[in-house]
Amino acid sequence: MSKQSFKEGPVAKTLEKETAKIPSDVYLWAALGTMAFSLGLFMTKNKHASMFFGQWAPSLLIIGLYNKLVKLEGHDQEDKGNREEGVGMRTRHEQSFSS
Repeated sequence: MSKQSFKEGPVAKTLEKETAKIPSDVYLWAALGTMAFSLGLFMTKNKHASMFFGQWAPSLLIIGLYNKLVKLEGHDQEDKGNREEGVGMRTRHEQSFSS
C-alpha cells in the first residue's frame, strides 16, 4: 500500500488557528453550563427545552477535545515535520502546570 499525503485546506487552517486562541476549559465550562441549564429547565417541567439544551454538552466537549488536539499536535502531517507552533504551545501549557 502506498502512503498518501493529505493537507488541510486554507479554511480549516484558519479556523483551527483562530479557535486555538480560545482556552480549552471554556468548552468544559460551557458544557457544564448547558447541563445545569438543562437540569433547571427539567425541574421547571420544560422537558423539550431541557432536552434541546442538554444535547449541546457532548458537542461542546468534543469540540473542546478537538481544539486541545490541534493545539498539541498541529494541523496535519506537514505540521508535524515543522512543529514550531505546536511545540511552543505544548511547552507553555506544561510550564503553566509545573509552576
